[in-house]
Amino acid sequence: MSAPPKTVLHASAEEEAAIRAAVRAAADMASPTGERRLARLEDAAAAAAFFADEAVSGPIYDLPRPFTEENVRAWIAGRIAKHEAGEGILTFVYDGDEIVSYADVAVWPQHASGELAGAVRADRQNSGQGSANMRAMFEWMFEGLGLRLICLTAALDNIRSQRGIDAAGFTRMGGRDVVRPDGTVRQSVYWEMTREAWRAKWKSAS
Repeated sequence: MSAPPKTVLHASAEEEAAIRAAVRAAADMASPTGERRLARLEDAAAAAAFFADEAVSGPIYDLPRPFTEENVRAWIAGRIAKHEAGEGILTFVYDGDEIVSYADVAVWPQHASGELAGAVRADRQNSGQGSANMRAMFEWMFEGLGLRLICLTAALDNIRSQRGIDAAGFTRMGGRDVVRPDGTVRQSVYWEMTREAWRAKWKSAS
C-alpha cells in the first residue's frame, strides 16, 4: 500500500485503540457479490490464479509479482500479520472454488485513516458489481472501523477506476508517486474523502 494520506489527522490514544480493536475484530461479512471472508494461507493457489489475469492485476501496483503460489502465500501472511496488529484487512469473495474479487484495506490507526485497493474478476467488470463493492467497503471503513479519512490512488491510465472513485464522491488532490515491490515508481491520481463528506453524500441520498 502507499504512504499515509496527504492530509494528516491525529487520533487520540482512545480513538487509535478503538480502531485497532475494530480492525482485529473484523470477520467474514456479506458483500453485494457474495460472502467476503478474511484471507487465509490456503487461499494462495486461488489468489495466484486470480491475479494471473492481467485484466485483474494490471492496474494494481503492490501485488506480489510474479504470481507464484509461494509469493502469494507470503503476501497473504504479511497481510494477516497486519490484521493481527490492527493495521490492515485482506478479504476475498469466492464463486465456488474461484476468487471473483478481493479487497485490501490498509489502516493507519494513529491517523484515523485508511486506504482501499481491490479488483473484480474480468468477466464481472463493467457490471456495476465493482462500484457496489467499493461503496460497501467505504461504508464499512467509515462506520464499522471508525475511520475519519480514506485515501485512494489509481494509475493514470486506469480510467475505469478513476470514474468509479469520482462517482463515489472522492475529491481529487493531484498526483502521488507510489512504489512497486520491485522499487519502480508508478505515477497515480490521488483522492481523499472524509467521513463527514461521505455521510453528506450517501446518508442523505438514502
